[in-house]
Amino acid sequence: MKTIFVVDDSDVNLVKAKRALENHYRIRTMSSAEMMLKIISKVVPDMILLDIEMPEMDGFAAIKELKRNEQTKDIPVMFLTASTDNEIEAKGLELGAVDFVSKPFSESVLLNRIAHHLHIEELLKKRTKRLERLQSSILEVFVDMLQSRDKATGGHIERTSEYIKLLMEAMISEDVYAEDMVGWDLDMLVSSARLHDIGKVAVADNILNKPGKLTDEEYREIKKHALEGELIIDRIIAKSGEESFLRHARLLAGCHHEKWDGTGYPRGTKGTETPLEGRVMAIPDVYDALVSERPYKKPFTHEEAVKIIVGDAGKHFDPLIVDVFSKIEDKFASVTLGEKEGG
Repeated sequence: MKTIFVVDDSDVNLVKAKRALENHYRIRTMSSAEMMLKIISKVVPDMILLDIEMPEMDGFAAIKELKRNEQTKDIPVMFLTASTDNEIEAKGLELGAVDFVSKPFSESVLLNRIAHHLHIEELLKKRTKRLERLQSSILEVFVDMLQSRDKATGGHIERTSEYIKLLMEAMISEDVYAEDMVGWDLDMLVSSARLHDIGKVAVADNILNKPGKLTDEEYREIKKHALEGELIIDRIIAKSGEESFLRHARLLAGCHHEKWDGTGYPRGTKGTETPLEGRVMAIPDVYDALVSERPYKKPFTHEEAVKIIVGDAGKHFDPLIVDVFSKIEDKFASVTLGEKEGG
C-alpha cells in the first residue's frame, strides 16, 4: 500500500482527507511543514498533499526544501489550496508541484487526481529503469573497449569511481561545496566518472602502452585525451539527446587534468574556473596513479601519495577538497588494499 503525507494546519482538512483516502492508501497527517520535514527523514512517502498557506513555513518554502534534498526531490507534491489566483498556481507548478486541488475538495476528485499522478510516477520509474540499464550497457562497452587498449592502467577506472564516491559523500557530509552539488544525482555521476579517460581511445597504442618514459612529443599526444574525451561525449549527446546522464561525464573527461594554479591542461583554467567535477576528479585520478605500478615507475605507498596530494593543495588541487580528502584518506587505502586482497 502506498504512503501519502497530508500536510495542513487545519484539523478539519486533515480529518476530511484521511477519511477520503484511508481505505486506499496509508495516510500520515501532519499539521506543519516543519513536522513533515522531520518525519520524511525516516519515512519517505509516495506522494505529499501540501497546504500552501501555513504559519512559519508555507507550502512554497516546503517544496523548495524537498527539491533540494536528493532523497525527496522526486516525490510528487500536490498542493491543497483555497486560492483561485492563477499566479499562485503558476508559481507552484514552477517550483515542481504536479497538480493543485481546490479546497474544500471533493473526495472523488481527490482520489482520481492522486491515482492519476501515482500511475504516471510508476510509468516514469519503469522508463527510468530502462534508461539506467541502457546507460549501464553503454558504459560497459566503452570501459571494456578502453581497458582492452590501455593495458598499463588496469583497474584504474573501477578504483577511481570508488574514490570519487567516497570523496563526494564526505564533501556533502563536511558541507564543502554541498550547495553546488544540490540536485546532483551522485550515483549517476559516479557511473559517468568511468568515462573520464574515454579520450584515450584516440591515442596511438604505441604511446598508450609504451613501457618507458614518454618523450615530450608523446606526452603532448597523450595530453590530447582530455579534449578528445569531451568531443566523444559531445557526439554521443548530439546523437542520443541524453544530456542529463552525460553532462557530468563531459566535464569529468575534459577537466580532470586542470590544476588549481592554472598550470594544468587542456585549457589552463585556474581555481574555481575549473568545474567542480574536474576539481573533485583530479584527486582520485592522481592518487590512483601514484599508488599504482606503471612500466616506468614503482608504486608509491599510501602514506607517500597522501603526503604528495596534501603538499599540492593550492597548487595542483582545490585546498578545500584536499582538506576533506585528508580526513578520509584511510578509506582510499581500504579500496586499494581490498583490490589487492581480492586479486
